[in-house]
Amino acid sequence: MPLNRRILSVLCALGLLTACTSTDDAAPGPSGSADTAAASGTASSADPAQAEAVDRIVRDTMAETHLKAAVVRVTVDGREILTRAYGESTTGVPATTDMHFRNGAVAISYVATLLLQLVDEGKVRLDDKVSTWLPDIPNSDRVNLGQLAQMTSGYADYVQNPELSDAIYRDPFRNWTPDELIAYGTSQPLFYEPGTNWNYAHTNYVILGLALEKITGRPVAELLQEKVLDPLGLDGTTPSQTPTIPEPVLHAFSSERRQALGIPAATPFYEESTFWDPSWTITRGAVQTTDIHDLHDTAVAVGTGTLLSPESYRAMVSTDLRGRTTALPGCPTCFPQSEGYTYGLGVVVTGNWLMQNPLFGGYAAVEAYLPSRKIAVAVAVTFDPAAFDDTGAYRNEADTLFRRIGAHLAPDDAPPPRPTR
Repeated sequence: MPLNRRILSVLCALGLLTACTSTDDAAPGPSGSADTAAASGTASSADPAQAEAVDRIVRDTMAETHLKAAVVRVTVDGREILTRAYGESTTGVPATTDMHFRNGAVAISYVATLLLQLVDEGKVRLDDKVSTWLPDIPNSDRVNLGQLAQMTSGYADYVQNPELSDAIYRDPFRNWTPDELIAYGTSQPLFYEPGTNWNYAHTNYVILGLALEKITGRPVAELLQEKVLDPLGLDGTTPSQTPTIPEPVLHAFSSERRQALGIPAATPFYEESTFWDPSWTITRGAVQTTDIHDLHDTAVAVGTGTLLSPESYRAMVSTDLRGRTTALPGCPTCFPQSEGYTYGLGVVVTGNWLMQNPLFGGYAAVEAYLPSRKIAVAVAVTFDPAAFDDTGAYRNEADTLFRRIGAHLAPDDAPPPRPTR
């Protein structure tokens, strides 16, 4: 399935029991040799009954949605409910809770946090024009920093460019530069006057990253380490512009290149995608790997505005786009913001939950937080062959898992169903 169509399917689909001896043990799952193994809460969980219920949700969802592995961490008000790994990383190698995986769009929240920190420090304003620092980028004199962060700039998503999409799938190991990506994203007119509509576009955050480097005179990776990762104690999160992933690795597998490679539906096709190059996914310096503990801690930190002033936190989680955006002919990622999906500044608001939900290269994840109940859910999953349809398309089943866990833990404030377009 072409990459641009896969991204669209994600948007249309929109869009973590302790072990018997330890909260960090691996649990056999549908891909394991003992998928019927019982699990129960122990003293390691603050609420063994809830842990057992969440464990059952994970196992049932894995079987239903054809997951190869799932790594899950759930807390309520800082109290451990469950941290556990299920299934296999690779054949015969159980998934474990210390395994690393790509975090994709989770880093968008870090970049938005960095921008808002600079606002809090009085170094920039959200309404500063991008042309102040990047005058050579088309339409930068019409777009401001806040519009990049909220994706209301009108720039096209470079992933929707067929030439780029085909190139990524033709050679998934190619390393892309920000300039190459921006050229694709700015090769056509803006979809709308900046600030008047919304569309998901990777282009925004690649440009925003370059602007932050110009504003500060420092690389984004260095800024994020000093101002976000270190203050939050995210020791398991590592930047890399290459496909490198620190050991131990949660391996990923995919059928998503089936259509691009012209492989018939009847022909089995399932390849390792762990080390596909991720440089096209976000701005330079924010391409990262992480683990389930850091994914969980990110949900809490972003969800509570730990690093921001109250004013900047309110801006980050604002739902003011609801009722102000529409679908637009010719704009494949324009759609109305709703209770099910509203974009703040680098954060997705679904109901009253704050989240990010990356999906690419055979990995899917969710980090989510419900401020009113202090519930944090982190999920990372990989997929069995049956999870992919005849074109190679697949859904973010980490999102499915999150919504089911959230509905169980907060039935009166459950995540809404995935919106459809």
